[in-house]
Amino acid sequence: MKVAIIGATGFLGTSLVNEFTNRNHEVTAISRTAKESDKDNLKYVAVDVFNIQQLAEVLKGNDAVVSAFNPGWTNPNIYADFLAGAKAIQEAVKLSGVKRLITIGGAGSLYINGNQLVDGPDFPAEIKPGATAAREYLNIIKEEKELDWAFFSPAIEMHQGITTGRTGNYRLGLENPVFDDENRSILSGEDVAVVLADEVENPRHHQVRFTAAY
Repeated sequence: MKVAIIGATGFLGTSLVNEFTNRNHEVTAISRTAKESDKDNLKYVAVDVFNIQQLAEVLKGNDAVVSAFNPGWTNPNIYADFLAGAKAIQEAVKLSGVKRLITIGGAGSLYINGNQLVDGPDFPAEIKPGATAAREYLNIIKEEKELDWAFFSPAIEMHQGITTGRTGNYRLGLENPVFDDENRSILSGEDVAVVLADEVENPRHHQVRFTAAY
């Protein structure tokens, strides 16, 4: 398959590129700055996601787009930039003619006891603007009827400090976090890539949000 990955040089993007290329898919890796590829089935392309026409041209001909776009957790304008970037990507995918879009949001919009995590008193203040933007974008993309989209909310604990690496194991959920026997919702970046590569190869979620954890 031909797969375009947006945000390809970031934490999750790097894992996505590795997973898809290792499965022998033809990958177009999109980021702010291009880099050299050491694989025959991988090319890096520098595109500003806010340049909708240029992005649409790069996306043309792919079977799926996986977006790990994030303007940076320390970006003081992350709320506005995340929403603007996510909407620009959605529009570019539509213009490109690609039908399948999987976008990665946050865990903050998942529900526990009817309440979204981002609204809880213990939600980390430093990531709340980005998490709130991701929740609002989920509500926006829910209105999308043309694309075969899916919105992925990672596990509550999914960050660079998770050292389990690639296990290939996970369990799926929809609106609620997936917890293990120790009441933890946890997944490595490498296994997020496994989840999304599996979803691209064997689609199970259509115009819906889903999540995964060990």
